[in-house]
Amino acid sequence: MSAAIPHRFIVVEGPIGVGKTSLARRLAETLDGVATLEGAEENPFLPRFYEDPRSGALPTQLFFLFQRARQVQEMRQADIFQPRRVADFLFEKDHLFASLNLDNDELRLYEQVYEKLALDAPEPDLVIYLQAPVEVLMNRIARRGIGYEQGMDSEYLANLNEAYTRFFHHYDRAPLLIVNAAEIDLVQGDQGYQMLLERIASIRSGRHYFNPVPDGL
Repeated sequence: MSAAIPHRFIVVEGPIGVGKTSLARRLAETLDGVATLEGAEENPFLPRFYEDPRSGALPTQLFFLFQRARQVQEMRQADIFQPRRVADFLFEKDHLFASLNLDNDELRLYEQVYEKLALDAPEPDLVIYLQAPVEVLMNRIARRGIGYEQGMDSEYLANLNEAYTRFFHHYDRAPLLIVNAAEIDLVQGDQGYQMLLERIASIRSGRHYFNPVPDGL
C-alpha cells in the first residue's frame, strides 16, 4: 500500500485527545517514513497552563512557537535525505492556539515574535483533520492518563473544537481529508485503518470526507 501513496509529506491534525500523534506514528511506520511530532511533553510550562491558564498561557505558547520554528528548520534541512515524513502539527495551527489562549496584549507580543520566526514552512501534500465531539475527547484524555491533562475543562475543549472547525473551513493550502474519528480506532484497529490508507492513496487535490465504519461491523 505504501508504494501506492504518492504523498511525501502528510500532516495529521485535530484537537487535544483526538489521536493525531498516535495516527501520525502509525502512518510513518506504514510508509517507512519519519514521524515529526509536537513534543508537548518537552514544554515545561504546559502543566502550569493547565493549572492556571491565565498566568501560564504566554510562556507555554512561546515555547511551542520556538519549538515549531526549530522543527520546520530541521524538516527543510532533512528533506533531501528523507523520502517520506508524517507530522502531527501544522505550523499555522500555532496561531490558532495563541488566539484562543492569550489576551490582547499577549497576542500582540506573540504576533511580533511570530512574524520574526514564521519561516518558509514546507507545504504538506495532504492534511488529515481528525474530528470528534467533546465527550469523546474527554474520554480519551482520561484514558491516556497524562496527569496535568486530567483537570482539563470541557468548555475549553469545546472552544478548541470550534476553533479547529473554523480554521479548516477556510483551509485550502493543501489537499484536505476530514475524518470522523469519533467511533473508530485508527491506531489499533485494522479495518478502518486500511480504509483510511485507501482514501489517502486516492487523493490528489481538493477537500474530502471520510466516515469510516467501526471495526467489526
